[in-house]
Amino acid sequence: MATPPLISLRRPTEAAIAGFLDRQVESSFNYAEVGASHGDPPPRYAIDRNSVRVGKGQAAFQRAREAINGWAMFDADWVEVHPPGAAVSPGTNVAVLAHVLGIWYLNACRIVYLIDEAGAVETYGFAYGTLPDHAEQGEERFTVLWDHADDSVRYEQFAFSRPSRLLTQLNYPLARTVQKRFARD
Repeated sequence: MATPPLISLRRPTEAAIAGFLDRQVESSFNYAEVGASHGDPPPRYAIDRNSVRVGKGQAAFQRAREAINGWAMFDADWVEVHPPGAAVSPGTNVAVLAHVLGIWYLNACRIVYLIDEAGAVETYGFAYGTLPDHAEQGEERFTVLWDHADDSVRYEQFAFSRPSRLLTQLNYPLARTVQKRFARD
């Protein structure tokens, strides 16, 4: 089965995306700092941190957990995750399909770790890292935090990334704009 290119003027078919994902099974991450999004970001990467309050209390926290498990952060009209409803568990491979300026970009990622921590601030989420068939290298973490001190619930997105391909380096301002748009949307 033919796999789609990383960049295309046509939307890849579901079969082509499935083939692209099948090709990722034996791939390793394309960066050395696997898991680093759980702590201090590594040097020589662009850093993105975004946070928004999503509600108060246990019900808001539970809804936000369900949203993360359902990949709701990809509910924008220009970006989606494949396969839809992929299991949020370490080792799961996903393809991120983005449509920007009339061009389709298909990038491969793998879930690195889950976070499910109790305490004064309950935290739930996961991080995925980039595979060789990705235009960039790095990691992105999606978490929801319930601070029991003030009952607030916040969604946070954190990423460190840098170009992994010459084309991405040449178009790095566009890549940074797309990353910021993803965080905003």
